[in-house]
Amino acid sequence: MKRILGIGNALVDVMTKIDNDKVLRQFSLPKGSMQMVDHIKSAEVKAGTEKFKKSLTSGGSAANTLHGLGMLGLKTGFIGSVGKDKTGDFFEKDMKAAGVNTFLIRRESVTGTAVALISPDSERTFATHLGAATELEAKDLKSKFFQGYDILYLEGYLIFNMPLVVEACRIAKARKMKVALDLASYNVVEAKHPEFREIIEKYVDIVFANEEEAKAFTGFEPEKALNILAEKCEVAVIKTGSKGSIIKRGEEIIKVGVIKVKPVDTTGAGDLYASGFLYGYAHDYPLDVCGQIGSLLAGNVIKTIGAKMTDKTWEKIKIRIKNIVC
Repeated sequence: MKRILGIGNALVDVMTKIDNDKVLRQFSLPKGSMQMVDHIKSAEVKAGTEKFKKSLTSGGSAANTLHGLGMLGLKTGFIGSVGKDKTGDFFEKDMKAAGVNTFLIRRESVTGTAVALISPDSERTFATHLGAATELEAKDLKSKFFQGYDILYLEGYLIFNMPLVVEACRIAKARKMKVALDLASYNVVEAKHPEFREIIEKYVDIVFANEEEAKAFTGFEPEKALNILAEKCEVAVIKTGSKGSIIKRGEEIIKVGVIKVKPVDTTGAGDLYASGFLYGYAHDYPLDVCGQIGSLLAGNVIKTIGAKMTDKTWEKIKIRIKNIVC
């Protein structure tokens, strides 16, 4: 069984149910958007929503994926940057509770948070302050962090810190690790296309993308985009929403459907798909099985608010996985 190490923005999601949308207008937050805010605006939003019910979970794209892998029982690790504060303590505790070994650099800055304001119709509006998460640097990466791991998983948002990504990949390859990359967001791919191309062509073995990200990278729709991506890496995975996903390795092409559910919140669907796929890959399961486990996790997480599922749900998922791999 392969072990997986992830690197990403360490955030704490503050899931907040609001009773109407006045608070969005109060803080000039367009409904359904993800707004980057400074620490002052973040504090104002938190103070202005104190009366509403809240729940905290560790967050960030790669952290969500590694948390999911940890909940499935895989040996995992996570490298990130947090503040010397209670929020940073919470992030570390939440990740460790899932079985994830943490390598966290502590900063004087506050831990990054994503305040998710959930309207009565379940629409989510984010006020995100990255805080200490963005302070992770190439020099923070120690070779010993990578010891004992077989796969490095990177979130695409890190591409804004190219020296960090290059150093992570360099260390991973020196240790003969596979490198997996999620393309993060179509607008990030558009902004950093040359950098993504360089990293994928030089280092990446497994690429995850949704339809929009794949088109931003290749200029083509999923089927043709898949072929282009697969020429640059060992395994290419394109998530096609309600249609499922398509996967290619060499000449092998797999199409995987979705599990039928009534979606409540799509937060974390892509992150948890990666958890399921990598879990299967770590066990050397066939690609169709990897995709099915990915769809299973993605389908379950969209039935709840936020990117985390209950222990009861995870136990049911584990039973389903046993049925899939038999």
